[in-house]
Amino acid sequence: MFNLSHRTANAVRRLAAGMATAAPRIGDTKVPMSLLEKGAYINYQRIEDNLAIVRDRLNRPLSLAEKIVYGHLDDPHGQDIQRGVSYLKLRPDRVACQDATAQMALLQFMSAGMDTAAVPTTVHCDHLIEAQIGGVKDLARAIDINKEVYDFLATATAKYGLGFWKPGSGIIHQIILENYAFPGGMMIGTDSHTPNAGGLGMVACGVGGADAVDVMAGLPWELKCPKVIGVNLTGKISGWTTPKDVILKVAGILTVKGGTGAIVEYKGPGVESLSCTGMATICNMGAEIGATTSMFPFNSRMSDYLNATKRGDIAKYAQQFAHNLKADEGAEYDQHIEINLSELEPHINGPFTPDLATPLSKFAEEVKKNNWPEELKVALIGSCTNSSYEDMSRSVSIVKEASAHGLDVKSKFTITPGSEQVRATIERDGHIAAFENVGGLVLANACGPCIGQWDRQDVKKGEANSIITSYNRNFTGRNDANPATHAFVASPDVVTAMAFGGSLTFNPMTDSLIGSDGKPFTFSEPRGDELPPRGYDPGQDTFQPPPTDRASVSVAVDPKSDRLQLLHPFAPWDGKTPTDLPILIKVSGKCTTDHISAGGPWLKYRGHLENISQNCLIGAINAENNTANKVKNQMTGEYGGVPQTAAYYRDHGIKWVVVGDHNYGEGSSREHAALEPRFLGGLAIIVRSFARIHETNLKKQGMLALTFANPEDYEKVKPSDRVDILGLDSFAPGKNLTLVLRHEDGSKEEVPLAHSFNEGQIEWFKAGSALNLMAAQSKN
Repeated sequence: MFNLSHRTANAVRRLAAGMATAAPRIGDTKVPMSLLEKGAYINYQRIEDNLAIVRDRLNRPLSLAEKIVYGHLDDPHGQDIQRGVSYLKLRPDRVACQDATAQMALLQFMSAGMDTAAVPTTVHCDHLIEAQIGGVKDLARAIDINKEVYDFLATATAKYGLGFWKPGSGIIHQIILENYAFPGGMMIGTDSHTPNAGGLGMVACGVGGADAVDVMAGLPWELKCPKVIGVNLTGKISGWTTPKDVILKVAGILTVKGGTGAIVEYKGPGVESLSCTGMATICNMGAEIGATTSMFPFNSRMSDYLNATKRGDIAKYAQQFAHNLKADEGAEYDQHIEINLSELEPHINGPFTPDLATPLSKFAEEVKKNNWPEELKVALIGSCTNSSYEDMSRSVSIVKEASAHGLDVKSKFTITPGSEQVRATIERDGHIAAFENVGGLVLANACGPCIGQWDRQDVKKGEANSIITSYNRNFTGRNDANPATHAFVASPDVVTAMAFGGSLTFNPMTDSLIGSDGKPFTFSEPRGDELPPRGYDPGQDTFQPPPTDRASVSVAVDPKSDRLQLLHPFAPWDGKTPTDLPILIKVSGKCTTDHISAGGPWLKYRGHLENISQNCLIGAINAENNTANKVKNQMTGEYGGVPQTAAYYRDHGIKWVVVGDHNYGEGSSREHAALEPRFLGGLAIIVRSFARIHETNLKKQGMLALTFANPEDYEKVKPSDRVDILGLDSFAPGKNLTLVLRHEDGSKEEVPLAHSFNEGQIEWFKAGSALNLMAAQSKN
C-alpha cells in the first residue's frame, strides 16, 4: 500500500472532489445571518475554501480560533501566517457600534464619501442613558436630552443602510447575541466587550471606530495574527459557582495584560455544563485580560439558545459545519490553563482592578486585612456581562427565599436587564415584581452604572465606600466617578445574596441571616432556568431597519451644536525630524482609556471632538507630583490642566509627547482616547507596553505609538525633559527609532524605541491618519 504524505493526500481528496461534480457543498445551502436582514447569508463556504488552502500551507492541526480567523483571510494564498508576528488582512461578516462610539464612526464614514456600508452593520443606543430614579423615567429623560444625537444616528443609519436599535432596546452585546451572532462568524464592534458573541462560537473583537469604518467601506480589517491560549475545562459547574467565576479565576491567573495579542479558546468536557449565555459572560469579561477575543466550540447549548431565539436554521446549519467549529485533535496552543469546574469556588475580584481575584471563602479575611470598607452600600446586578434570563432567574431564587423569611435588602440594590426581550420576559414571569418587593430598583435596558452613567447620591465624592457588581470592569472611579469607591466584581448570585447581608464579610454559602421570625437561616443553592420555559417575550419593537428609499434621507449636523461636530482631516507628517518636544505628562502607573478619556458625564460629547478633548488625560497621574490633571507648561512655567496645556502647545505650533507605563490604554475600545491627543497636537505616545486596541487606534489617527525597547528606560525620563525622535526619515517595520532625552541640567541620553508599525501603518502616519490615506486612494 502506498504511504501518501499529508499534502499529497489533500491533493488527492481535492481532485476526487473535483471529479465528483454532484457532491454537495456547504455553500449550496443559503441561511440568513439574521432574521432582520435580507440578502446577507452565512458564508461557511469561504471558511471551508480558505481552510483547504491554509491547511495545505501550514500542514498542522488548527485550533478553533485559527480556523475561524484564517477562514476569513482576504488572501489565503499569499497571506503570511505567523502567530504573534504577521499582520492578517481579514474580511469580517459584520460590524456593530454602540451609540457613544457610533457618532465618531459615522462621522468618519461620512467623510470617506461612501454611500452604503459594504457589510451588515448595526448601531445600538445603550450608552447615553443615565441611571437616576428608575427605568421608565430615566429612559424618557435620556430620549429628551439626547434627542439631537439620537436623531443623527437614526438618520445616518437610514441614509447609509444600517440597522438602528432605538434607546430602550437594550445593551449592544445582548442584542447581538439574541439576533446576530452565529457560530463560525467574525464580527468587529466599537466596544471592548464585543467578544461577548464568543458565547455563540463567533470571533468577535472590539475595535476603534476607524477600524469599523474600514470594514464598512469594503476594506479588509488588519489584525496582528493572534496567539492562542487554551483553557481546558473539566468537571461540572454547580451550586454557587457560575460561569462568571470561570473568568474571575482566569483573570486572576493571566492578569489584565496576560491575554494581550491572544485569543482565549475554551475547550474540554466541562464546556457542556455551561449555558450559552454563561459562555457569553466568560467571553465578555475576557476583555479585562486584554484578550483579542475569547470563544467556545459549537455545542448543544448553543443550539438550544439559537432555537429559543427563533434561529433554528442557523443551529442546523452549524451542525452540518461542526467539523470546522471545534479544534482539530492535536492543535497547538501558546499557553495552556487547566480549570476543574467541580473544584472551582465563587470568586470576588477587586477593588480597583478586575484581576485581583479572591475565593469567596477567603474574602472576608482579605476585607479585614486590607481595611476595605466593610459596609456594602450598593449591590448592582445586570450589565452586558450578566443580564441573561438565567442570571435573572437565579438571582430571583435568592430574592424569593429571603422574602419568604421576611427580609428586604440591607444595601441599595439595582437590576439592569440586558435587553427589552429579557426585561419583558422577566416582567411576564414575575421576576421584576419579586425584585421590587424586597426593595430592588429596576433600571433601564442600558449600560447605566457599569460605564459610569449613574447619578449616585448616597455618598459624597471622596468618601470611602464599597459596592459590589456583576459587571466586568472596576477601575478607579469607573462606576460613579468617585475615586474612593471600592468596587468589587462577582456573579449575580453572590451580589444578590450580599445585598441582604449588607456587608462585604457576609459569605452566603456559610453565613446565616436572621429572618423576621427571629430564626436564623442559610441561603439554599441558587436555582434558575437556562432559558424561559414559556419562551421569550420580545416586548416592544425597538428596531429600525433601513428604508427602501435612502436617497431622500437627510443627515444634518448643526454647526452650532455642542454635541456633534463634522471632522476635518489631520495634517500629514511634515517630513521633518521632531526635535525639542516637551513631555506633556509622564504618566505614573495604570492608565486606562477611562484615565485618558473619561466616560460618565463626558459621554454626551462623544460626537464633538473639540469638546470631548477637554477631558484628555485628566485622570492620569502625573509622575512629577503624583497628582491628576496638573502638569507644568514648559513654555510658561505655570501649572495647569492637561488638555489646556496641550492646547497651548498646539496653538503655538509645538508638538508634544506622552510617556506612559505598562499596558497603557487598557479597558474600553474608545478611539476618543487616541483622537483627543491627536486633536490637541500630540505626536507620539511612548510607553513600556500598550493594550492592543489602543495601540491600533493611535496608529489609525496618525500618532506614533512607540515602546521603550528596554522597559526600564521609562525611569530615565524626567517630566521636564525635552526630547527628539530620530529615525523617522528611514521609518521601517522592525527598525528601532531613537529617543534623545535632553535633561534640564544640560545632559542628554539616548534610548532605543521599538514599534510594531508595518508598511501600511507607516503610510497612515505619513498621510496624517488612516482615513486621510483612504480618502486619497479613493480619488486615484
